Amino acid sequence: MDNSLSFHDLRKWKYALFVLFSLPGLSFSTWISRTPDIRNTLEASTSLMGWIIFGLACGSIVGLLIANKVIAKLGTRPVILICLIFIILGLSLIGINASFFPVPFLIFLSLVLFGLGYGMGEVAINVDGALLEQAASKTLLPALHGCFSAGTLIGAGLGYLTLGLGISTLYHLIGIVFISLILIGAFINKIPNGNGKAIKETEKADGEYKSNVWKEKRTILIGLIVLGMAFAEGSANEWLPLAIVDGFAVGAQSGTLVYVVFLSAMLVARISAGFFLDRFGRVTVLRYAAIFAAIGVGVLIFAPNLPIGVLGVFLWGIGASIGFPLGLSAAGDDPIDSAQRVGAVSIIGYLAFLVGPPLLGMLGDAIGLLNAMSTVLLVVVAVYFLAPIVKHRIPPNTKKASHS
Repeated sequence: MDNSLSFHDLRKWKYALFVLFSLPGLSFSTWISRTPDIRNTLEASTSLMGWIIFGLACGSIVGLLIANKVIAKLGTRPVILICLIFIILGLSLIGINASFFPVPFLIFLSLVLFGLGYGMGEVAINVDGALLEQAASKTLLPALHGCFSAGTLIGAGLGYLTLGLGISTLYHLIGIVFISLILIGAFINKIPNGNGKAIKETEKADGEYKSNVWKEKRTILIGLIVLGMAFAEGSANEWLPLAIVDGFAVGAQSGTLVYVVFLSAMLVARISAGFFLDRFGRVTVLRYAAIFAAIGVGVLIFAPNLPIGVLGVFLWGIGASIGFPLGLSAAGDDPIDSAQRVGAVSIIGYLAFLVGPPLLGMLGDAIGLLNAMSTVLLVVVAVYFLAPIVKHRIPPNTKKASHS
């Protein structure tokens, strides 16, 4: 990465990441908003939908596993570009197959392509966001994840609108693809060239301080925190509309509207997270987030009617919002090998985000989706007790480096 970037270049880079962070969220929630219709078209059971959604996890796992090597070879900018193209191509194929070739396996394959771009792209864009934080000397990851939430909110809102207007799945998804292409073309070149490659060079220069981050206890525990909160977020992203439709016997449009409530809560919490983190610290904020998430999921499971269930969804969204970006910031405390730690924690988080929900769907087929959400409740309770791990610290390696 070029360390001589001007203030103007940093600002362009920041705005570009704000936009590009939103695009995976826009595409993801567009797919989610159409899952009830696609399920009806395929005449699929909850279990079969779980297997179809597992295509997203399969592609994402491959993307996650190869992400660091591809980023080191090509840099973050080309990887982000390629992955965004994979995502929107996958979204196009979902629309085409659902409309003309309604075969579950074809939707599965479309989601594999979508997931490949999503898994690898999210690691790349988070590494780039961590580099932006270092270059700007300012906490930005919560706000960047807020842009992801904004993208999901816009996608869900457009999904609700298109359902209300009777717009077909195909036209809806193709419209999102064209919007995404325009934004990619306008902003991708604002990211500095060679970001990922520069990380690799720095590692070689500082080889005496390099470590295997996968063997570090703190990094793994931070990864478990992110895993728990990513599972809480991903479960809602994948299953909330269907859980509302099935659990409260309402239409697909109502399920999408409740999903918009969840995403709105996520967005509000992420935008305001910086203030609370500066005032109360990471540990306190994470513990309250876990409490809100646990209460929200519990209220939804036992809600006697939809309005009370919506209140639970709102609390769930607030609680699930901050764990992922907070964990990434904690993983980057040590500037030496920070990119590797951020990458490792991202991989753990996105594995939970993408693999957990299909497994939840299979459990939901046996006991009902709302009852299956009790697993989310257990996970966020565990996060509460792990919260002290994210406390900001000055690493020993940094001190050692400063005295040499």
